Amino acid sequence: MSCTRIAAPVLVALALATGSALAQNASPPAPAPADPMPPIAGPASPSPLQPGDVFGESVMLPERTIIYLKGRTNWAAAFETLVDAFKSLNEYLDKQGIKPNGPALTIYTQTSDTGFSFEAAMPVAEAPANPPKGDIAVGKAPSGKALKFVHRGSYDAMDSSYEAITNYLDDKGLEAKELFIEEYATDPLTTKPDQLVVNVFVPIK
Repeated sequence: MSCTRIAAPVLVALALATGSALAQNASPPAPAPADPMPPIAGPASPSPLQPGDVFGESVMLPERTIIYLKGRTNWAAAFETLVDAFKSLNEYLDKQGIKPNGPALTIYTQTSDTGFSFEAAMPVAEAPANPPKGDIAVGKAPSGKALKFVHRGSYDAMDSSYEAITNYLDDKGLEAKELFIEEYATDPLTTKPDQLVVNVFVPIK
């Protein structure tokens, strides 16, 4: 998945009238009926949203304690890298007897055309008495004003979601912070790839 923006196409129908010179008293042929102009496409919703799904809902992200694992990867290996990170987090939580306090999160802290830096995170009720060591750490998830968007479908298909989100922000004249969050309403470890449901949160300045 990449997050490049692609301009939405605008379709315009042109009707051409042609005729040939006939005898002086001949009547010109009646023009053929023009095809109806197709509707101009707006920012398409990227996935087959269902009733109750939101696209651009204003929300307040609460303060949450998270246990997370930092990493960086390229877009081609993005989903596999995140799945491995969540497996490592689940192993740590199981060993420590800690239950997650909400769905898994990916916090994207930096992106480029080739890859991204991230924090794969699990919310917990409170920080553990014995903080983790090594690659796993305890911290706080981003909080405050954000917009919520729902994506249904595979991780690879999220390109169109982020294109539509970018267009939405531009249309509304909104400025996003330099990060975004994916919250997995379905477990990425057990859900079929094309049946993922992901809540995308875009913190707003």
